[in-house]
Amino acid sequence: MGRVPKLTRADAVSAARNPLAFIADRWTPHPRTVRRAALAALVMAIVIVVTGGAVRLTGSGLGCPTWPTCTDDSLTTTRAMGFHGVIEFGNRMLTYVLCAAVGWAIIAARAEKPWRRGLTRLGWLQFWIVMGNAVLGGIVVLVGLNPYTVAAHFLLSTALIAVATVMWQRTREGDAEPRPLVGMAVRQLVWFLVVASTLLIAAGTVVTGAGPHAGDSAKVERIPLDWETVAKAHAVLAWIVVTLTFALWFVLKAVDAPKGPLDRTRDLFVVLLLQGVIGYVQYFTHLPEAMVAAHMLGSCLMWVGVLRVLLSLRERPAAGAAELPDPSAEPELAKA
Repeated sequence: MGRVPKLTRADAVSAARNPLAFIADRWTPHPRTVRRAALAALVMAIVIVVTGGAVRLTGSGLGCPTWPTCTDDSLTTTRAMGFHGVIEFGNRMLTYVLCAAVGWAIIAARAEKPWRRGLTRLGWLQFWIVMGNAVLGGIVVLVGLNPYTVAAHFLLSTALIAVATVMWQRTREGDAEPRPLVGMAVRQLVWFLVVASTLLIAAGTVVTGAGPHAGDSAKVERIPLDWETVAKAHAVLAWIVVTLTFALWFVLKAVDAPKGPLDRTRDLFVVLLLQGVIGYVQYFTHLPEAMVAAHMLGSCLMWVGVLRVLLSLRERPAAGAAELPDPSAEPELAKA
């Protein structure tokens, strides 16, 4: 074990002024460490969504009736608040774990050599989304679980998952200009899939806001729509996403696309089928809490899968690598 360098006064001043630069000057992480840090941030972004769902499904949304403290007189939950207080406060504490995971991703990205500013910015974007969502979560409590704020809270979490997925993908790529692997028509089809998936997730928040799981045993405002009608519209959007995914897989096979896009499309199709089974089971069994929680996890995995399909349509070699011909200009792919 090597000697620990002595910390001088100048080092202390430098660390206080710019701690990230100070760490980067003294530590170079292995690329695998950077990838794992980005993956940890993504996993925690998904975990916080699932645990937030557990808060709602157990009726613990107002277990801590105020924010940022748990009660007017206590920062933490009290014994009198019981099980619901523990669940709600525990979910709040997981926000710090999420912050730690995002912070680790930022530090690892900043210390990587050479420094990739774009990667670091993706980490900081996650941080500010987490901070914004923490404030929005407090507003959700203060307005008594208003369903529109709950929907916005979930959608902002979905945005966090999107940025975390992009950062994870970028840790495995270079910084050269993106080189498309498929033709323009295929890329347009995938963008249709992304838009349809976004609408599907948004419709899911409306189903939640109109459905029976209000998040607390007290009377909570609901979105004034018929729950079953909204659920059926949500199912129609789900079938559109499944159809687009199957069509994409068929087109990729027809144009002999690279293995990456094919594998990502296959993975997404499997997730969609499993998510569809869970969705129909929860509908016909009157929304048991366990099935709803599984459906929320499936929603996150579906969104990650859609983004991975989108990101698999191009490659980014290391900067300075020799450029290869653009396959999107080849006739058989351009006509796809």
